[in-house]
Amino acid sequence: MDMNASSSGVENAPDFPELPSYADGRGVRSGVDLRVLRYFLAVADEGNITWAAELLQISQPTLSRQLKGLEDALGVTLFHRGPHQISLTPEGRLLRERAQELVQLAGKMEREVRELHGSLSGTIAISCAETHSMDWLARCIAAFRQRYPEVEFEMRTCTADVTGDRLEQGLTDLGLVTEPLDVSRYDYLRTHIDDRWGILMRPDDPLSTLNEIRPEDLAGRALILPFREEVRGELVSWMGGSLRAVSTAGLCDLSINVMAMVRGGVGLAMSFGLGVPDDLCFKPLSPVLESGGAVIWKRGRTLTPAAAAFVEFLRTEGRRIAR
Repeated sequence: MDMNASSSGVENAPDFPELPSYADGRGVRSGVDLRVLRYFLAVADEGNITWAAELLQISQPTLSRQLKGLEDALGVTLFHRGPHQISLTPEGRLLRERAQELVQLAGKMEREVRELHGSLSGTIAISCAETHSMDWLARCIAAFRQRYPEVEFEMRTCTADVTGDRLEQGLTDLGLVTEPLDVSRYDYLRTHIDDRWGILMRPDDPLSTLNEIRPEDLAGRALILPFREEVRGELVSWMGGSLRAVSTAGLCDLSINVMAMVRGGVGLAMSFGLGVPDDLCFKPLSPVLESGGAVIWKRGRTLTPAAAAFVEFLRTEGRRIAR
């Protein structure tokens, strides 16, 4: 599994110094706190201080003073200020990304602490790959909530690298992924459901008349391949160890984008064939190539009571529900 951290997208942005205390305009010394970061995020999202102040229900001078104090504390300029709108500097874009992570993590921490008391409740965050195992996971969630109706689930569709980043940062409790797995960093439960690889194509493609696709059928064709390098390696092995007989038209993740590229005539896509619409056609590979699914979580990290209970539920009831 590709679990390398993704780039922030901000080049040559300087590291922030340790945050000093600053005056909040009333002579009170304080450090940069979550409230100020939420103010900053509101302005970054709205692109206008007046609109952000209305959203936050505070006065515009108070908000401007808080933003200036934040810039002074960090020793950087966070905004390009125009007559009607403001935009983020490179430093501001970096802070926005980090602030979003911190605010989300703080909210998750507050929920987890509250969950330690009283009946089982709270939110379980799961980052999910596009896989047939999602049908099984949905049935498990429904059965679990019959037992614990106060538990809610937060589901995000993510690629493997994003799931890894969110697990490392503590922003998600669990991940639903497909093989290959990085078992050195994560504990896991297998779903015992396999996704079969095949070729997604337009119905007017000559290969649409075949029942299965063999490696030699793809000679001279343009292929759309998955982003994950480990997965591409397995597909190359299926093709005999080389892509010399084909051309790579592109790399793509998320089925809606893959379908659009196939529909637009970019090439044939190697995929699981999830939710294939009527205007496209899916043919499985032969010899059969499959990827198993798994639910993973960060090794060594204590799960919330709700997440721990759900993992135990999957461990004891998952096989029965999969039948």
